[in-house]
Amino acid sequence: MKHILTRRAALSTLGSLGIGGLPGMSLAQSGPGVATIVIGLAAGGATDMAARRLSEGMRGAYASSVLVDNRTGAGGRIAIQHVKAAAPNGATLLLTPASMMTLYPHTYKDLGYDPVKDFVPVGMVSTSEVGFAIGPAVPESVGSLNDYLAWIKSNPDSATFGHGATGSGPHFLGELLGRLLGVKMVQTGFRGSQPAIVDLLGGHIPAVAAPLGEFLPHMKTGKIRVLGVTGANRSRFLTNVPTFKELHIALSEMTEWFGVFMPAGTPAQAVQQASAAMKSAVANPELVKVYAMMGMEAGWSSPEGLSDRLKNDIKRWQAVAEKIGFTAQS
Repeated sequence: MKHILTRRAALSTLGSLGIGGLPGMSLAQSGPGVATIVIGLAAGGATDMAARRLSEGMRGAYASSVLVDNRTGAGGRIAIQHVKAAAPNGATLLLTPASMMTLYPHTYKDLGYDPVKDFVPVGMVSTSEVGFAIGPAVPESVGSLNDYLAWIKSNPDSATFGHGATGSGPHFLGELLGRLLGVKMVQTGFRGSQPAIVDLLGGHIPAVAAPLGEFLPHMKTGKIRVLGVTGANRSRFLTNVPTFKELHIALSEMTEWFGVFMPAGTPAQAVQQASAAMKSAVANPELVKVYAMMGMEAGWSSPEGLSDRLKNDIKRWQAVAEKIGFTAQS
């Protein structure tokens, strides 16, 4: 598949394209000398790669150096709490999937942060559909969602799935899918989607729910079969995979967005400078191309646009969380 790109190939592509010094960008005069983009998921996954591409696009436009800091654990909350506590001087940014900011408030009793009060939105950088896939632990004869349903009804102990963060959108996708199919799905959380997919490929778990881009690098092996994706229309990255909407399953509204935030109290000038650098980076055709290779649609929004989406999605997810009735333990 032409959209599939390994992490090493992506890095090579970016180096040859000079993303680290985009044309027309001059070194920021009033931004921080060194800025850090913090993420809460493991290295090698789509979120990590998105952060690294963004950091290279912002280098020279926002700060002389822009680093990526992976702080995994607690479903991404360790990274978010770290940014909350950081000095509000424009040097620390958070790149996170929407789930940690819109779903977690409804699932964690002691979250440790308030997505609205403790952070300043900088902008959105991309969106990704979410997919549900099976691996070698499921017989090769299972090729559709109907086949999978029949198989797990005959093998109820195998009605399990993995995901990258407990209480996240992919977690809820698997939970809701089980309810809509009329079966009890048992979930297992990992520190990011890639560790879950490693277990999927190894036959240790039968299924995984994850952002679509997490599956693409493994599709050529034939070991992973994506049974359905969210979204109103088929993904251009996997045109042969039906949407849940086509399958008459109401899961089309579970698109995951990726947004950048700064600690509350960060000066408006720093927020606007970072947002402008992000806008330029995300609009670069070569970065758009690399994001697409990871199954992500690049798309910038203003700080105000992200603020509105954040508040609307927190409200929208409340009803979903109440329906599932899931409460995280810590």
